[in-house]
Amino acid sequence: MRRNVIETVLGAVVLLVAALFVIFAYSNASLRTVSGYSLIAKFDRVDGLNTGSDVKMSGIKVGTITGQDLDPQSFLAVVHLSVDPRIKLPADSAAEVVSDGLLGGKYLSLVPGADSKLLEAGGEIKFTQSPINLESLIGQLLFSNQKGSEGGEKTPPSPDGVPGGTL
Repeated sequence: MRRNVIETVLGAVVLLVAALFVIFAYSNASLRTVSGYSLIAKFDRVDGLNTGSDVKMSGIKVGTITGQDLDPQSFLAVVHLSVDPRIKLPADSAAEVVSDGLLGGKYLSLVPGADSKLLEAGGEIKFTQSPINLESLIGQLLFSNQKGSEGGEKTPPSPDGVPGGTL
């Protein structure tokens, strides 16, 4: 009977330490949404950007993506974001969808402008850049190399490296 009590107490201590670890990790991981003033930005594509994704400036999290929808007139993706109220963005600031490394997730990067006017709550970031499509770049690279090898007859370079003869 005494052994069961010790095992029970030890199990409770392990669960308590695990719960403290989870609370510590959550509080330090910047997973919370940033509450602040709302802005919108319109993009051609927002591949990989989701509600809850980070909004960063100079690599520091300053906001959160709060929603996405499609503009029925222009067929552009409208991204709704919340930005920390301490961050005052100039009106000519830009937003771009950036990858967090080669295999990482996407986030919205804000690049501050130089205008003296500031974006107000509910304002729109006019200058946007959609994410680079890696598959398209690889396809262009592959097909551009095929065109070079299929093209007309090429004169081999001379020993001194100049195509078609010497200088």
